[in-house]
Amino acid sequence: MIITSTSNPRMKEIIQLRKKSRMRTKTGTFLVEGLRMIREIPSDRLVQLYVTEEFYKKHREEPIFEADKMLVSPQVFEYISDTKTPQGILAVVRQCVFTEEEILAQCPGSSGQKENRPAHILILENIQDPGNLGTIFRTAEAAGVTAILMSRDCADIYNPKTIRSTMGAIFRMPFAYTEDLPGAANRLKRRKIRIFAAHLDGERIYSEEDYSQGTAFLIGNEGNGLSPEASACADMLIRIPMEGQAESLNAAVAAAVLMFEVSRQRR
Repeated sequence: MIITSTSNPRMKEIIQLRKKSRMRTKTGTFLVEGLRMIREIPSDRLVQLYVTEEFYKKHREEPIFEADKMLVSPQVFEYISDTKTPQGILAVVRQCVFTEEEILAQCPGSSGQKENRPAHILILENIQDPGNLGTIFRTAEAAGVTAILMSRDCADIYNPKTIRSTMGAIFRMPFAYTEDLPGAANRLKRRKIRIFAAHLDGERIYSEEDYSQGTAFLIGNEGNGLSPEASACADMLIRIPMEGQAESLNAAVAAAVLMFEVSRQRR
């Protein structure tokens, strides 16, 4: 059986999951498109696969097709897809929700810590652009970040654009939203994690600091930077020196510079 109508209840639900964060929250699911990303979905989190007949015939040997799948006509798939040139495969995936306590448990001095490496944490405040947020996740994984904490006003991590930008890091990077960012920062400090804020008024250049021990970076909103309340949580304000007339860096770029400095020093 092939779904050929956009009025099909399942297709209506897909559209709701694509467009509305509250629907994603209500169902505890989100959408993933494209074969490369779908290959990375943990098997216990895959809820349902939707695929065009043409795509299935071309890739039927893929292990992913051992899971239950539903065929969709090309016209209907184009309707439900969030991309301009859809490949023909989409998955509904179960969210993996971490609590702040689980994130903190990975820090030094915690009984639940699994590794001996010092904590390397990002604290994001009011990051609004889904692409920026996804890129930060992707870069964080590459730089060896331990976990990411986000203020509740950050963009929805399960937005389809964010998911695409993570390039699979969404399945591997522990993260949590926090209702109380200053409180979370103070709880990190109690675990002997030093907090640095990327700030235009930074007293020191970022590369002058020592990140060999537990480290967290505060990264602020793309347009306004960190709020005074968040900045006050930092042990040190640091800056990235710039030439030319640029006033600031893109939030994802600034985060990348800092994360990879930690990686460099620890190597």
